[in-house]
Amino acid sequence: MFLLVHRRLVQAILAVACSTIVSFVHAEQIVMASTTSTEQSGLFEHLLPAFTKATGITIKVVAVGTGQALDIARRGDADVVFVHDRAAEDKFMAEGQGVQRFDVMYNDFVLIGQSDDPAKARGKDIGQALKNIAANNAVFFSRGDNSGTHAAELRYWKAAGLEAKPAKGLNYKECGCGMGQALNMAAAAGTYVLSDRGTWLNFKNRKQLAILVEGDTKLFNQYGVMVVNPAKHPEVKAKEAQAFVDWVISSAGQAVIASYKINGEQLFFPNAK
Repeated sequence: MFLLVHRRLVQAILAVACSTIVSFVHAEQIVMASTTSTEQSGLFEHLLPAFTKATGITIKVVAVGTGQALDIARRGDADVVFVHDRAAEDKFMAEGQGVQRFDVMYNDFVLIGQSDDPAKARGKDIGQALKNIAANNAVFFSRGDNSGTHAAELRYWKAAGLEAKPAKGLNYKECGCGMGQALNMAAAAGTYVLSDRGTWLNFKNRKQLAILVEGDTKLFNQYGVMVVNPAKHPEVKAKEAQAFVDWVISSAGQAVIASYKINGEQLFFPNAK
């Protein structure tokens, strides 16, 4: 009797082990080119494990500025892109680089600066805030990296009737860096910087920094997702990439996005159609 039970136990353990090995062998990994804001906000640490649990597919994230993310996809070095610069995304689609674009979620941009606000930028109007920064010759840190945040910042300068780089030189500084690094530099130097709200909420090294401008409708920040076109890049894992897109715009994926909060504050708001 003991030998029979022992044998059945061993057989059960071997069956589980074999199943685990087969699952591991057949597990797929895809590459997603995305933004520093989705990574540095902590969203992907919250979102991607839920996708893997649902599908068995793992995702390697390459987090760069939106412009760089789209260029990575253009080379066929990513299977899916998850970015936030609608004009650049539309250009990518017009080139035939993507299969189909979907809205996923949104949040907003915020203007960050010292709480004492020496340039008097505080308010609800991003254009007026930038005019005050320029008029007071205050230091402004730009990401300068062709990211979605950088593209938005340049649009705001232009809409304010100012040159895209109105104080380039001593007072307009381009770091060519991600959002977290730009915020660290602004905290260290006590300067102004435009940030996505998600990265700001997850940013720990605030020192005397505070949100000075929020609530302007122009600060709306939409994110989109696209499978890279396998007709242009046969190496793309289109089936698995589409599985991610289908999941992240489904009610299940959208619920996971909505559930990501820091100190009770929601960072991203799902709006897939």
